Amino acid sequence: MVVMVNTTRLPKLDNSSTDELWNNMKNPVYNWSPEIQGIILSSFFYGAALIQLPSGYLSGIYSIKKMVGCALFLSSLCSLLIPLAAEFGKTSIIVCRTLQGVTQGMASTGQHEIWVKWAPPRERGRLTSISMSGFLLGAFIVSLVTGFICQSLGWPIVFYIFGAYGCALCLLWFVLVYDDPNDHPCISISEKEYITSSLVHQFSSSQQSLPIKSMLKSLPIWAISFACFGFFWSNSIMILYIPTYINSVLHINIRENGLLSALPYLIAWICGILGGQMADFFSSRNILSLTNVRKLFTTLGLLLPVLFSMCLLYLSSSFSSTIIYLILAGATGAFSLPGMMINALDIAPRYYGFLKGVTVLVGMIGGIISSTLTGIIINQDPESPWFKIFFLMTAVSVICLIFYLIFGDAEIQEWAKERQHTRL
Repeated sequence: MVVMVNTTRLPKLDNSSTDELWNNMKNPVYNWSPEIQGIILSSFFYGAALIQLPSGYLSGIYSIKKMVGCALFLSSLCSLLIPLAAEFGKTSIIVCRTLQGVTQGMASTGQHEIWVKWAPPRERGRLTSISMSGFLLGAFIVSLVTGFICQSLGWPIVFYIFGAYGCALCLLWFVLVYDDPNDHPCISISEKEYITSSLVHQFSSSQQSLPIKSMLKSLPIWAISFACFGFFWSNSIMILYIPTYINSVLHINIRENGLLSALPYLIAWICGILGGQMADFFSSRNILSLTNVRKLFTTLGLLLPVLFSMCLLYLSSSFSSTIIYLILAGATGAFSLPGMMINALDIAPRYYGFLKGVTVLVGMIGGIISSTLTGIIINQDPESPWFKIFFLMTAVSVICLIFYLIFGDAEIQEWAKERQHTRL
């Protein structure tokens, strides 16, 4: 977004009109206000939010392999179309980003259902953290190379490259992924027996109606939903507005901006994997109960980002300290991966796909509000918006965390057990 618009770029004098013409050709610039930029950035969440409940419900019925594979292909196709959509105007790119949010929301929520049949309870932390940390590693690679590509080839090439890469990745997905370990041709019989025996009491092959009333009355589900709301609120700001913050505060070029924007994702990837290993260690050694493990890592994932955001406002006295706090603020939210992000799998494994859709939907609403509101704040107060943004982020995260710590749980709920047949 920084290189696509002319309102966030620093003015510079070109010595050659030919160089300026070439730069305008490879990097088309659009006159979008910060408020419009916020809407464009948050439009992804509009689509992702719309699809959460349908994808969560359908993931428990249809093949995850086919569902996620098709969604990944359509998302890649949308990426290829974004440069063309930008040429038609802000409305078309908002529509394209919304459709991309729909497809990626379906892929993101749907793929969690795989762990219902693949993740033994004592290995859930590390397996799901490794899986979800792939989002962070991908974001690191994209952010790292985007600045270089934009400066040398132009920002449209970024969407062409990663759109083509996504299409190629679809082929690997359809070849390598299986819905059920019993269908996988390359794992040993002993491994299949270990996985299936550890999960035999946690899900049923028969379809059951959703116990909607029990879910609505369940405080642990509301606790997870509020925690997701706080996480997505702060994480959306960190993801979408770090380049804008770097550009407005540090005043560096696009290539350096891309490099600095990538570093939080690398550290977040490490934090996510480390958190998953630690969570399973605490649980398997009975150092902490599973409920306390989830609460511990949720606390780290919600409090550390806002703590380091406050440090950005009051303790960043030099360039290096600003970079350190910025990286930690954007990275430490990954500790939530073995916390509330997989908590629904603990309390109701047979309804995990649907509950994941519900809780992520609530989180997406937080992301939509925060990203849109941040754009409005920057538009109305371009000189010093970050105090308001970070203080509001802190308040939301702390309130959501308190609710989670009071009502959060990691035990299978009565309405989610095999013998229960709660209906509407």
